[in-house]
Amino acid sequence: MENPATETHADRGNFIWDFIDEDLASGRYDHVRTRYPPEPNGHLHIGHCKAIYIDAMTARRYGGKFNLRFDDTNPAKEEQEFVDGIMEDIRWYGFDWDDGPYFASDYYEQCYGLAEKLILQGDAYVDELTQEQMRDYRGTLTQPGRDSPFRERPADESLALFRRMRSGEFPEGSYTLRARIDMSSPNVNLRDPVLYRILYKEHHRAGKAWCIYPMYDYAHPIGDALEGITHSLCSMEYEIHRPLYDWVVGKCGFENPPRQIEFARLNVTRTVMSKRFLRRLVEAGKTRGWDDPRMPTIAGMRRRGYPQSALVDFIERAGVSKVDSTVDASLLEHCVREALEETAPRAMAALRPLKVILTNWPEGKSDAVTLENHPNHPEMGSRTLTFGRELYIERDDFMENPPKKYFRLYPGGEVRLKGAYIVRCDRAVKDEAGEVVALECTVDMESRSGSPGSARKVKGTLHWVSGADAVPLSVRLYGPLLVDEPTVEADSETSDEDPEAEAKTAKPVKTDFENRINPDSLAELSGCLGEPTLARARVGDRFQFMRQGYFAVDPDSGDGAIVFNRTVGLKDSWAKRIQG
Repeated sequence: MENPATETHADRGNFIWDFIDEDLASGRYDHVRTRYPPEPNGHLHIGHCKAIYIDAMTARRYGGKFNLRFDDTNPAKEEQEFVDGIMEDIRWYGFDWDDGPYFASDYYEQCYGLAEKLILQGDAYVDELTQEQMRDYRGTLTQPGRDSPFRERPADESLALFRRMRSGEFPEGSYTLRARIDMSSPNVNLRDPVLYRILYKEHHRAGKAWCIYPMYDYAHPIGDALEGITHSLCSMEYEIHRPLYDWVVGKCGFENPPRQIEFARLNVTRTVMSKRFLRRLVEAGKTRGWDDPRMPTIAGMRRRGYPQSALVDFIERAGVSKVDSTVDASLLEHCVREALEETAPRAMAALRPLKVILTNWPEGKSDAVTLENHPNHPEMGSRTLTFGRELYIERDDFMENPPKKYFRLYPGGEVRLKGAYIVRCDRAVKDEAGEVVALECTVDMESRSGSPGSARKVKGTLHWVSGADAVPLSVRLYGPLLVDEPTVEADSETSDEDPEAEAKTAKPVKTDFENRINPDSLAELSGCLGEPTLARARVGDRFQFMRQGYFAVDPDSGDGAIVFNRTVGLKDSWAKRIQG
């Protein structure tokens, strides 16, 4: 298994490792095996990065094993596309599993056999209540539930019905298999939860072999136990599910079952942290898919240009605790910016180009200008650009009537063009509508960078692109997907298959976040121009566009059309906050 973390972070303790140290010292376990158990009903998001990191790094710390298991118990929402995408995401993130991938569907026969065992032990029964009736019988958070009229059904009768359920003799919703636990328990998860339901859906792996499917809360602990997991690490919303987890593995007869330990989930400002709601955004057409660079999915962040190391750095800085907190999204951007500052080569591009005509530059004359690819890493080499009579600068770098201390270009003002010459703006050329369409400038021919005349100083330095060989670009600029804090109090991992999960966790899920979609979260710029070296850029390549930000080549590039995503801007609000 790869280790993308630094040794300093890997050696840093936390409460999870304290518990594991106690288990090893007491002899409860003599080894450590963890697992990451995603449901293949969507793509992974930034919240899952924390769970993957904790599971994988815990196994590494103790020289143990790290499993990948897909808890594929709901064929109505699960697809092979998500299985493939999740594996790609985990590997890109820098981790690999020691064993697997496994699937809950690998254990369907064992789950079924154990369900028959529970029936014969008197720990499960076949029920005929509808979903609405079951909800009414369950009670509330303050009122106990009531026993189903079918709760005392004899074991042999329940067993016969359960086998007929498997044979496909009954319609959906007519029967369920429920655990017989305690309808008066203050924990609603123990009020005779459903273990199996009838579902005539083709499974992405099992096909049509099954028409009854185990519920997540039943199959999940069995999968852990069958794989020999020692420590089931999960986020805090599973704490209320832990008694059911322990009941399942105990009643099924597993010796030395896994220990469940919960940690606080990752919350990030202006970010929806639930696959259920992210899926709604995709299906409603609010985004361009799971890998939309505005999405907090690993696929989206990868497409946007986030380095893998930045995500690891962010998760490490967020830390591991049992107390819920919210991390500012600007910290993630800071981690991305720090990583790219060291690794991204520099390039020049004009996103909103404005033509510059050097009136005293001889027609047909060109000059070769050499620029370093990275100011702090000479080993990254240099590139040579052509400087000629017609150039382009950024339109925002010119003002006709500038304020005081404006150090860019204006009529009568001078700037240095990066690595080249000092130029003075003589006249703004306008079209019939009065819009500035070009600047006529004069070059100080003695001011070439590196020449004796370069000692003359001006306060502004601008990036530029040669008109002779500029490369056309399309650029996508991204802002926050949500305009302010989301009201979604959803989980980062909780199973989506239970329609009553919200009531069970006692955390209401508000859905008005769709009204908070930022209409300005995407700006698409065409007609951008870049230096000719960008013509060789390939999908995934990252650059710092000087004075603009960090950009990555998007997969939509092709057939001579290069599309860049702005990964992150140059301004670092997080660094300013912690310094000031």
